[in-house]
Amino acid sequence: MRKTRIVCVSDTHNQTPKLPRGDVLIHAGDLTNQGSYSELKKAVEWIEKQDFEAKIVVAGNHEITLDSPFFNKNKGSWKWPSDQDPTACKKLLVDSKSITYLEHTTTTVELTSPNGPGTRFTVFGSPYTPQQANWAFQYRAEEAEDVWNRIPDGVDIVVTHTPPKGHCDGSAEASRDGREGCPALLRRLSKIRPKLSICGHIHQGRGVETVRWRTQPLDQATQSDSGSLVQSVEFWSDPGRTSNKISLVDLTIKSRAGRNLGCDTGLPRQGMPDSMQYGTIRNQAAASPAPDVTWRQPPSGDGNLVQTSSLTGIALENNEARWRGENHSKKLRNAGHACLNDGCRTGRAFEDAETARIETTTVVNAAYLGPRIAGKPTGHHKPIVVDVQVPVWKCPDEE
Repeated sequence: MRKTRIVCVSDTHNQTPKLPRGDVLIHAGDLTNQGSYSELKKAVEWIEKQDFEAKIVVAGNHEITLDSPFFNKNKGSWKWPSDQDPTACKKLLVDSKSITYLEHTTTTVELTSPNGPGTRFTVFGSPYTPQQANWAFQYRAEEAEDVWNRIPDGVDIVVTHTPPKGHCDGSAEASRDGREGCPALLRRLSKIRPKLSICGHIHQGRGVETVRWRTQPLDQATQSDSGSLVQSVEFWSDPGRTSNKISLVDLTIKSRAGRNLGCDTGLPRQGMPDSMQYGTIRNQAAASPAPDVTWRQPPSGDGNLVQTSSLTGIALENNEARWRGENHSKKLRNAGHACLNDGCRTGRAFEDAETARIETTTVVNAAYLGPRIAGKPTGHHKPIVVDVQVPVWKCPDEE
């Protein structure tokens, strides 16, 4: 196992912030205000200039043109600077030589640079969010289980635009319990237990929570009893909030020594909160850009037109920041023969042992844009930097 630094950001909405250094960049959606070609081109050029060995991007509900069925049905709901071609818009991401675009698909990341950590891990990425108003990549409540059951077993990192229910999804003005995440996603995470669940969407939910799962998750847990999946939660104190430090979450073994879970950046242990009672990338080769063709994409939008008077208005006047304050998914492959070197965890036996002992998932809501209070923006947050240990991809005797 070796430390890998992952820089997480989401909901930049046409902003191009300076990013801290790291090995991997993950953007969890809403790069733009409404997904026009010019907006996407600016976002792609910004990401391509960043110095990371791997760059993972998923869309969000504001990337309207990337959801072709939704765009073709609802394009008249927004004003556009020019005619939009959804195919051309998606090609900006799919054809990028340094970006891996995931749309309900999985990829394997192999960091092969001699100056990098030399690690290997799997990432599932999806743009889908629960239906709310009329936006792209949405699903109805009755479709949620089918949507998230597509996340494969054994995946290391799950990147979704929506957060799971009850974790990094707080919203003062939304549902009765103040939570806007997806309960079906939480249930799926409790079963597959990835190391990281990276998200955005709910700007007020920005932060980090390390969830300790119960030893035996409930297979039939419902929305009302989803809290029974969780034994305890640790909450992160951002070291960069009032200083020039980076917003670091250290999940390495060294930082956890002597602790039950969490990191050394101030995650106090506590019981379940009250609210919870409710392709391979090798040197940046292209990965699977399209959804599994055997899985029907859920219908998008609710058919209600959303009017806007300007290109930026769609994000600034009617978005979450305001009202919430290969061609198929890859099966995880055998990473190689087991290696007796304890630092090389690439064999299937090691993978099985690693999966069996995982009891926690760290949820990271990396929303960059802050919520809107009384109709006014409240600024922005720093990207969140996560140090995590993952298996190396090649045994020393293979080098």
